[in-house]
Amino acid sequence: MEWLNYHHLLYFWMVAKEGGISRAAEQLHLAQPTLSSQIKKLEKSMGTALFDRVGRSLVLTETGQTVYRYADEIFSLGRELTDALNGRPSLDRLRLVVGVPDVLPKLVVYQLLRPALDIGESVQLECYEGKLPELLAELALHRIDLVLADAPITPQSHVRAFNHLLGECGVTIFGTRELARRYRKDFPASLHDAPMLLPTQNTSLRRELERWFDEHAIHPRTAHEFEDSAILKVFGQAGEGLFAAPTAIEAQVSAQYSVQEVGKISQVKERFYAISVERRLKHPAVVAISNAARSQLFGKT
Repeated sequence: MEWLNYHHLLYFWMVAKEGGISRAAEQLHLAQPTLSSQIKKLEKSMGTALFDRVGRSLVLTETGQTVYRYADEIFSLGRELTDALNGRPSLDRLRLVVGVPDVLPKLVVYQLLRPALDIGESVQLECYEGKLPELLAELALHRIDLVLADAPITPQSHVRAFNHLLGECGVTIFGTRELARRYRKDFPASLHDAPMLLPTQNTSLRRELERWFDEHAIHPRTAHEFEDSAILKVFGQAGEGLFAAPTAIEAQVSAQYSVQEVGKISQVKERFYAISVERRLKHPAVVAISNAARSQLFGKT
């Protein structure tokens, strides 16, 4: 596709934004058949479907989501241009697009990203959650500025990117007040046959925990396994078992999930990385994230 028809792109953007053909047609003052025809022309020119019909609703395809993000930025810039020409001040916001693997603890993600909002200029943060390979593919296409991860990118990923270690810390074992009272005594030997809520096998924390358990001949009972760390903690809050979380956020975990510390395992390390296409970090918000992580979040543990 050598030339992009921006009228067709605008029609697509409005349909996606309004959630359907009829509402978009009203906004654009077009007949519904005309609008549908323009959308089909855009899909034909791109060689792929942008919407799936689910019942009576239109849902963006994976490609459609990508096109929508670009269209949203294009027309946001267009509004800023119009405002500038009409003498209205531009918001002049710094945009940071971050990919977050679904296995990362959400409290850690917040603590890592929060300094980006305090750099002295307006920052628009966009976070997309998904599987690490998918996020790295978006990074390679420059659709994402930064990917957070709990393990470094390897040569097998075939993505030219660079690892920036943000920091590391040990883990703390948590449980409800009743479970903490029961298993705090004789920790860590008390973990033998204790009910544990564990991350799934595809996570670095699971591998680190199992290595440590084997080294110390401690074999907890796997109560449940979770890929999403937030769901794991909710089950822990309900008393379904003990769970591990980064020591760097132990105060936040205790407060948010009403759990108590059972004990610390300093030998089990959680590491967090910023992965970017830059060998040296340049984006002001990303530099702030890196500096704060090393000096504050992980510098205290």
